[in-house]
Amino acid sequence: MLVRSVRKRLVPAVAGLAVAVLVTSQGSAAAEPRPTVAQAQARLDKLQDQADKMVERYNTVAERYKAAKKKYNALDRELGRERDKVDTLRQDVVSTASNMYQYGGMMSVPGVISQDDPARLLAGLSVAGQVSAGQARTLEEFDAATKGLRTRRGKAKEAYDDMAKVLADVAKEKKQVEKLVGEQESLLRRLNRFNPGNPNSVGIKYDGAASGNAKVALQFAYAQVGKPYRYGATGPAAYDCSGFAQASWAKAGVKLPRTTYQQWAWGAKRRVSLNDIQPGDLLFSNGLGHMGIYAGSGKMVHAPHTGDVVRVVSLDSYYRGRLIGAVRP
Repeated sequence: MLVRSVRKRLVPAVAGLAVAVLVTSQGSAAAEPRPTVAQAQARLDKLQDQADKMVERYNTVAERYKAAKKKYNALDRELGRERDKVDTLRQDVVSTASNMYQYGGMMSVPGVISQDDPARLLAGLSVAGQVSAGQARTLEEFDAATKGLRTRRGKAKEAYDDMAKVLADVAKEKKQVEKLVGEQESLLRRLNRFNPGNPNSVGIKYDGAASGNAKVALQFAYAQVGKPYRYGATGPAAYDCSGFAQASWAKAGVKLPRTTYQQWAWGAKRRVSLNDIQPGDLLFSNGLGHMGIYAGSGKMVHAPHTGDVVRVVSLDSYYRGRLIGAVRP
């Protein structure tokens, strides 16, 4: 009886244990295995190449937006000036029309004030013998001003529409960049290689062989060592690669375009052989996704990628076989 009782209690327990083991094993089989360090590193390398190109594409679109916004703002200011001019001349026209009405003109003053079509207004006022030379000039100026107003209004509307379209492109590119950057940061933290940098870093001293403007640019570049990389940044607390090169050479009085693509195109007549590079030259990678500044003695200073800081690296170990060319500002 005792054996039979124990057996009754053991059977459900063993069955439950078996189910638990089965469920656990199935769950383990279904779960995604964590990537190895090597796999994470391989994925990170691929992400960095993708992010380099995407960040510069984002920068290019952002520059287009800035240009479109600048154009719209300029046209909007011109539109405002044209409005002021038209309003001032309208008062002169009203005065002219009032005088003509008083002395037998064919239009009423209220009609002139509310008249939105200058052509019809002028047709009504320019009755033979009614318009003096001075009045004619006033009317002609008013007509020209209103035509200018319509032209400015149309151009400003076109510029605004262009700006709105580019802004939508910027938002789209930014969303894609942030997705990549988020994955980069996650992998770097997993590999314990995320470096937040120091926005207030005073950098290191440049004591290389550069001279003239190149030396000024490199002295500034070295003073930024330790500051964090951040996509879209142009300093002074953080940089991306092209923003870093732009800021460094700006210190030397040379105005570089914003993105790697623009800088490479800008340097079409300034390109030099990779065998003849000198300190201060801009170095570009294949695909134009990344760039740095040659510091001399086989070294390059650059803002690498998300999770890293402005640093000086060995050119051979870092970019062997990946450079497309160089530009001398």
